[in-house]
Amino acid sequence: MRSTFLRLSLAFLFVFEAAFATVLAIDYGSDWIKASLMKPGVPFDILLNKDSKRKIQSSVGWKNSDRLFGTDAYNIAGRFPSDSFSSLKYLLAAPYNSDATSYFTKISTANVLKSPRGTTALRRSEGEEWSVEELIGMQFAYVKGLAEDLAGEKVQDVIVTVPPFFSQFERDAVADAIEVAGLRTLALINDGTAIAVNYAMTRSFPTPEYHVIYDAGASSIRATVVQFTSDGTGKSGATQIQVAGVGYDREVGGTELDRRLREILIQEFNGKHQKDIRGDKKGMAKLWKEAGRVKAILSANLEAASTVESLAFDIDFRAKIKRSTFEDACSDIKDRFAKPISDALEDAGLTLHNITSVILAGGSSRTPMIQSAVRSAVQQEKIAMNVNADEAAVLGAALHGASLSRQFKTKDIKVQDISVYNIQASYFAPPTSSQAMIRTINTAIFPASSKTGTKKMLTFKRTEDFSLKLQYKDIGSPGFPVDILEAHISGVTAALANLTERGAIEPVVKATVTLSESGFVTVKDAHAFAEVKDDSLTGKLKGLFGGGSSSADEESEVPDTSTSSTQSSPPIPSDIPAAEKKLTLKESNTVPLDITLSFLTTPPMTIAEKRASRERLRLVDYEESAKQRKEEARNSLEGYLYRVRDLLDDSHQDTPFKQCSQESERKALAQKVSETIAWLHDKGDLAETSQFWDKRNVVEALERPIVHRYQEIEAFPQALNISQMWNWSTRLFLTEAYNNLTAEAEAGLPSKWTREELEGLEKTLKEHESWLHEWVDKQKSVKMNQDPVIQTTEMKARAKTLELHLQRLVKRKIPKAKKTTPSATPSSSPKETPSTPAAEPESTSAASSPPSRDAHDEL
Repeated sequence: MRSTFLRLSLAFLFVFEAAFATVLAIDYGSDWIKASLMKPGVPFDILLNKDSKRKIQSSVGWKNSDRLFGTDAYNIAGRFPSDSFSSLKYLLAAPYNSDATSYFTKISTANVLKSPRGTTALRRSEGEEWSVEELIGMQFAYVKGLAEDLAGEKVQDVIVTVPPFFSQFERDAVADAIEVAGLRTLALINDGTAIAVNYAMTRSFPTPEYHVIYDAGASSIRATVVQFTSDGTGKSGATQIQVAGVGYDREVGGTELDRRLREILIQEFNGKHQKDIRGDKKGMAKLWKEAGRVKAILSANLEAASTVESLAFDIDFRAKIKRSTFEDACSDIKDRFAKPISDALEDAGLTLHNITSVILAGGSSRTPMIQSAVRSAVQQEKIAMNVNADEAAVLGAALHGASLSRQFKTKDIKVQDISVYNIQASYFAPPTSSQAMIRTINTAIFPASSKTGTKKMLTFKRTEDFSLKLQYKDIGSPGFPVDILEAHISGVTAALANLTERGAIEPVVKATVTLSESGFVTVKDAHAFAEVKDDSLTGKLKGLFGGGSSSADEESEVPDTSTSSTQSSPPIPSDIPAAEKKLTLKESNTVPLDITLSFLTTPPMTIAEKRASRERLRLVDYEESAKQRKEEARNSLEGYLYRVRDLLDDSHQDTPFKQCSQESERKALAQKVSETIAWLHDKGDLAETSQFWDKRNVVEALERPIVHRYQEIEAFPQALNISQMWNWSTRLFLTEAYNNLTAEAEAGLPSKWTREELEGLEKTLKEHESWLHEWVDKQKSVKMNQDPVIQTTEMKARAKTLELHLQRLVKRKIPKAKKTTPSATPSSSPKETPSTPAAEPESTSAASSPPSRDAHDEL
């Protein structure tokens, strides 16, 4: 079995050794998904969907064989109620017989069934079954595609927000969905903590401040008490965010309000028409959508008109809903809206007097009855709306994800979160006698409000292999299991015998249990430990003075940071023999033990299951991509055929197409176009992608000569102009080059070119002029609807040959003049004056000024 800690926390262990080029942040809500991409060079903002919207409906669905996402998937529920899946967050790791599953069936028209793992799966109308992790994985993969389109590269690392009350089972399900989507879990962050990061990004806290993050979402309401402090001032100061308390209600939120409002609409319909709409899935799906719309209207108005055409039984539904009626229907839960705030303050050991502000977030915080409940519980002056209610969580998550990477420079914000559940270790006590009853011992290891990113070492006096169970004392969600995992520790007997041979004193077993930053608990390692008797002189002296004594029964709690927590061994004196040095090392009194993890209740997906799901999603993606390519090929062929048919229209007589084509060509082309359009209508639905392209190629083969003539007519003047330009430039160069060559020869100076080279260029020029003159004359007699006798490509190629020949000579460097040394005359006398050889410098001076070199160096 896999190790949950290793699977989900490796990013934290090696965070400073690996740099993440891009970080995707996802705020996955029951109703909406918000995402943000952190990438160097890309502006930091909300990721837009394909419709340029800043949030995406948390829905996936099918319209026949077409898979849809977002609003498109949500809107088809009225037509395909069993193929549109929304509010899937409720079903994450939810056992089939849990209250969460039962509640989901009240709000959704989807077909729910039991999965092989005992959780919940969903079935499409045509019988295909999908696990919740696969359906959410599809949504994550959709967001991943949007991010990659923006980034221009693959995106792998993702940080996802989760409610603080999510159990390990639910967090495992989120991580499994991430892996199914082809992403890698960088971290999970509690949504209240993410909002706190966003709040602190542009603020400093000279004195410590406590704030309550009140997050009213669709599926629940959460309140998080956060302490903000700043170390130092200015940009160099680090901000500390420490979660002090959490309160929540998993049963009230925007979805429950929608459900109650739909009940009002159901009663209106049933009362008016004496028919029960509950048995009509399409009608129930339409009313669910209508309830959300009416709720939004009632948030700003006292009354809303509800109208649904052909709701059910061919009946058009119309009703007026008053806000007072809606609020009366929710009166029994009104007191619960603000209770998470008082629960969070009690958890933190604080009162409202200690709180600077209550920061409202979440889409449901705009609902008047929720705002009224908060105002009644909190002074009006403490209520703050200074964060974006919809986007604060995802922006904070993105900033926190960026802080885990060295690729980004962000404000130094350190986060310390807490766990909301009591986590205990359960194990059997070793029997004291053969007749003694087996006792179960439960030890609290991480009480509620324990800091995440910590570890605790448990000590056991055992002589045989044993099992250690990690469980929640009370998970607070009916139907969810309490047993998290079981760690079987083996190799104990052999390890203790090994230590005894070394002179061990009272050997024990130590197991390290960790609570990761993302809220996962696991047994990280286990080892047998004992004080080993050291008979060496150093050891006796050490024992004489009491050095190195420690209790093997102590328990410790040490922060589990990304840096190594292993303490280095003390220096060993160099005069101790090598064998004796080995016995003084820390490893000499420690023997590692084997740990096998197993899941007793709701297991996460196995590696094989995730691989199979990933392949299943890839197959769906491939089929959709193939279908898209087929549609593109069909649309391309259809558009092309209609364009050619318009060109063949007899009402257009003087078009370039008509002028460049012959009657026989147009007739053949028209016949083929007509045949292909008929084939497209009759057999297009069953055709393969390649057939569409083959049909287009046949028509294009008939059109291509006509198009080629037109293109040649358009390109001919420019090609001719270029050819004539190089003829003129070459002739000008030759005239001046020949003149310079003659002048340099007369002056006895070296030349850049030889006469043979110039004559070679002249030959190339004459050949080009002769060819151009001959074929241009021939082309003048060619009609527009006839194939050209001279191709512009050949004209350009021949002109290029002349150009290269000319440039090769133009770019030639001027050779340096050879220096002449004056010969000494026998009659020279040592008494000659300096002015005697004056003629020699004059001759040299004249040679340094050659005749004019006016040949063009550049054209």
